[in-house]
Amino acid sequence: MTDTPRFPAEWEPQSAILMAWPHAGTDWAARLEKTRGCFAGIAAAISRHQTLLLLVSEAEVEDDARTALAQADADLARVQFITLPYNDTWLRDSGPISLRHNEGFELLDFHFTAWGGKFEAGLDDRIVSELNRLGLFRNARHRRIDFALEGGGIETDGAGTLLSTWHCLHERHPEKSRADIEAVLKSHLRQHRVLWLEHGYLEGDDTDAHIDTLARFASETSIIYQACDDPQDSHYSELQAMAAELGQLRTAEGKPYTLHALPWPKPIMDEGRRLAASYANFLIINGAVLMPVYADAADGRALSVMQRAFPTHDIIGIPCRDLIWQNGSLHCCTMQLPEGLLK
Repeated sequence: MTDTPRFPAEWEPQSAILMAWPHAGTDWAARLEKTRGCFAGIAAAISRHQTLLLLVSEAEVEDDARTALAQADADLARVQFITLPYNDTWLRDSGPISLRHNEGFELLDFHFTAWGGKFEAGLDDRIVSELNRLGLFRNARHRRIDFALEGGGIETDGAGTLLSTWHCLHERHPEKSRADIEAVLKSHLRQHRVLWLEHGYLEGDDTDAHIDTLARFASETSIIYQACDDPQDSHYSELQAMAAELGQLRTAEGKPYTLHALPWPKPIMDEGRRLAASYANFLIINGAVLMPVYADAADGRALSVMQRAFPTHDIIGIPCRDLIWQNGSLHCCTMQLPEGLLK
């Protein structure tokens, strides 16, 4: 039997979730108190199910995180604090993409450009190599890849199928053809095929249409996606077109995917700017799914759809209205580490 690395699906067993705590040196400074509460809610929910690796920039930030987590009834025995400098807290995009093989793991360290050079990212681009240097991982080989890619821009079913949006990858690599980009993704991520969505976006999203705000694998044969049923909404035509595209996709066996449409929340505005509220930005952990909720009438229906898509998991709503102020939601600030990777 060959020892070929494999990109696990998010629903496979995990050793930990990786997050970074917001502090006054990040872009959260203007709303730090509200942000702390949101991050603490996510972190506490994770800690009740599995280990949480939490990056902190210094001792004072760790003290702040400990206080907030205790107030949120987190299981602090399952929280491991790691002192490391970082620019921002979006670990989905700057953290390691992990491949599993019989003898261990590969930590893929793609070039993180802060979504095409929109922000400073020098520290964030070194997070994977620094984590590896600290010796946190078991039987893991660090591999730096000179190709801009964020974890939120890709979805895998764990069996060799990758889902992404063409707009995002084309924005990162305008000089490359679709065939060129597919070849890179298939080679480094060990995928057999890439499924592209041509449609889909959210106002307030500065990632150039990351797939994890739009459509996610719920299994090898099912996809859960953010729908829009309001003809008066500016997203209606684009998300209707995306839904039609999803209906045309086929599994590796040539069958249509079972599709789960998430309801559309009402617009959330901040100083005239619409924020990117998506229920599709959920996180799968061991035995549960953490789903962002926005104090919207559609929250309950979204939780019901999520339960149908993940019938064996507990579905936990996490208030994320304060999180989307910085253009991302729950999945964006987390990265899962496969079972066995953490020492």
